[in-house]
Amino acid sequence: MKTRITEMFGIRYPIIQGGMMWVGRAELAAAVSNAGGLGILTALTQATPELLRQEIRRCSEMTDKPFGVNLTILPSIKPIPYDEYLQAAVECGVKVIETAGRNPERFIPYLRANNVKVIHKCTSVRHAVKAEKVGCDAVSVDGFECAGHPGEDDVTNLVLIPCAAAKLSIPIVASGGIATGSQMAAAMLLGAEGINMGSRFVATKEAPVHHNMKQAMVDADERQTTLMFRSLNNTVRVFKNTVSKAVVEIEAKAGNTDFNELQPLVAGVRGRERCIEGGDVDDGIWTVGMVMGLIDDIPSCQVLIDRMVAEAHDAMKQRLSWF
Repeated sequence: MKTRITEMFGIRYPIIQGGMMWVGRAELAAAVSNAGGLGILTALTQATPELLRQEIRRCSEMTDKPFGVNLTILPSIKPIPYDEYLQAAVECGVKVIETAGRNPERFIPYLRANNVKVIHKCTSVRHAVKAEKVGCDAVSVDGFECAGHPGEDDVTNLVLIPCAAAKLSIPIVASGGIATGSQMAAAMLLGAEGINMGSRFVATKEAPVHHNMKQAMVDADERQTTLMFRSLNNTVRVFKNTVSKAVVEIEAKAGNTDFNELQPLVAGVRGRERCIEGGDVDDGIWTVGMVMGLIDDIPSCQVLIDRMVAEAHDAMKQRLSWF
């Protein structure tokens, strides 16, 4: 498979691992890169820029293939040294940065000066157009199906990808709701030149999360997610459990939701310690997409990527033979 994405990032297949908080660590990123995709370390999973340097070095010991670093830029009560995180990645030789959240424009000159490629995650066509305008090399377009933050427009990838492709000249990566080779082929036909998968890579042997979480994804179907924070205009798709249901109920009752009432339920530390690490999938918030309905096993990253590439080729041959 050769697209502008494979050529830009120096990878064999146009398959990118999502930069997931607490999950985008060296074990998973290296496994994805070794299998021919692009693994992604999540910068803010590391408490300091120096710890990110250590994680990059650890990943480099596990793979000699390209991998990237995700930096999600969001408002925070405690200031985050985004510039220092980027500097750590660049000085360690990382050549691909995935940005998300806010406009990455102020970081572009520094990254360009160091020959770093930038892919920005967007949930709307207008944001993708803006990303191209400020100098991003590619965009990852997130449909409403995705885990985490799907934006506020509620547009699925079946519409979002071709709408973006009609207005952009830089390559598009389809993100959200993808777990199979046939979906990858479909995304390519819609105008994408690569795919980004988060939830599907969580349910792999190398993902650094508790087995109970992986098994919960296998056992669940496409209806087992819910949307929180709609009342705050900060929608997030998460696993439907006791805690997320309680959050949605509080939002439904309140005219103006008080985040202080929700905070003990949705604290990231709670989700990490009790769910991702502890294995109690019902006692915290954890993000996952509707794509759970298509996840029925826990393979290695190598097996998953090989299977998807074979499925994509077969799907293209079979479907195109109908015309």
